Amino acid sequence: MSHDYENSKKIALKTIIVLAVVTVIEVLIALSGKGYLFNGALEMPWYIMNTMMIGFSLYKAYLIVGEFMHLAHEVRSMAMSIVLPMVLLFWAIVAFMYEGKTWKDYREVIEVKDNLESENSIKTQGMLMTRETKQLNEN
Repeated sequence: MSHDYENSKKIALKTIIVLAVVTVIEVLIALSGKGYLFNGALEMPWYIMNTMMIGFSLYKAYLIVGEFMHLAHEVRSMAMSIVLPMVLLFWAIVAFMYEGKTWKDYREVIEVKDNLESENSIKTQGMLMTRETKQLNEN
């Protein structure tokens, strides 16, 4: 199932055009979703905009991996040996980001608590002034 050179060029050109169109759509979504286009008349909630951007990005990744890395033309077991570790890598990234945010939140709570404790524990210390020490200071 080999492709001749002209057919390969057509497939690559078609893929490049689809990637360019999807990229333009992503840019338009980002600009209009933030209110930069249409004078702020069309703004999207962040979760809708992010979901659309992630979907289009995954579609572009599928096209790139499938056509330019020739994974779409491989045996299923070969494709799974590449895709499964990539899915596990994405899972690890999400897990580490979630854990890092939790540590950051805990650190902020600890810093606030430390500041309150340090402010409450500071007491002014000085010499007790008695009549004898007052007379010494005057001389």
